[in-house]
Amino acid sequence: MKVLVVEDDRDIQDLVVAILGREGYDVRAEDEGSAGLSAALTRDPDLVILDWMMPGMSGVDVCRAIRADPHAKDVPVLMLTSKAHEADIDQAFAAGADDYMVKPFRGRELVSRVKALAALERPRP
Repeated sequence: MKVLVVEDDRDIQDLVVAILGREGYDVRAEDEGSAGLSAALTRDPDLVILDWMMPGMSGVDVCRAIRADPHAKDVPVLMLTSKAHEADIDQAFAAGADDYMVKPFRGRELVSRVKALAALERPRP
């Protein structure tokens, strides 16, 4: 399973890549929003993990753009962010996120959520 991680904090990016890589996922990473969107639309990931606050484009804007693309619109999106207010969570789900995790996070919970999203039946063009 191909996972795209879009995270501008290199330490968190490396941690997520390592955790998921140990679980056997093929993980690629980008460190800013517009590059993440380009990768989401061209690399055909099975799952996208997005930070919210990034240079270029916010994760919420990337999520909206993924949902607007006919080819990528059904790719599961997990928001992984430090924004923890209820309004932030509501905004992410309104933008099309499938799940939401707040930093700091536990590695086991991340793996569990990725597995749950991977198990969802989704149409792919």
